[in-house]
Amino acid sequence: MSPNRKAADLLQSKTDIQNWGARRANRKKKYKTTSRHVTDYIVLDFETTGFRAGADRIIQIGALKYINHERVEVLNTFINPERHIPITITRLTGISNEMVEWAPTIENKIDDLIEFIDDLPIIAHNAPFDMGFLYALDNIEGIRIPEYTVIDTVKLARKMITETPNHKLGTLAKHLQLEHDAHDAIGDCLATAAIYQYCTQ
Repeated sequence: MSPNRKAADLLQSKTDIQNWGARRANRKKKYKTTSRHVTDYIVLDFETTGFRAGADRIIQIGALKYINHERVEVLNTFINPERHIPITITRLTGISNEMVEWAPTIENKIDDLIEFIDDLPIIAHNAPFDMGFLYALDNIEGIRIPEYTVIDTVKLARKMITETPNHKLGTLAKHLQLEHDAHDAIGDCLATAAIYQYCTQ
């Protein structure tokens, strides 16, 4: 099997497992969803050791703050998951065990993320996946995750962009001719923000 074919199979596997994980996470939904258009928001994306919220761990936080649709602040950090990152995840994300060895743990960084989000709505692509990982931290070592309002760009894109074969982030980014550093948390945030703005303006 060619390296390109292996990579394509790996990406499809990630998407399938993400969707499975998102459905599981959605059963314990502790956030509110909305489709209303907002101008001030946080775009959020996690890279993780796997696809099961609660069992797997966050290895990168990417968050962008937008005020009046203008990017005003960035939060980007690797996270030490305190466990081995599988080689398949390293191939997918480019994040290795060596890269996170001296990074903070999620317990030491979650307060910064909560402060960064403040009371703004969160925008994410396939939001149940990211929200599943965020709310898996609730009540761990005294961590309390607020009840956020969340907008899922997958749902928006399904309504507004009907000519693509699917609504995966990479497919939409290619359709909209976006520069997209896929499976990097900030790269995914930038693409998600562009998709949200395209669908709402």
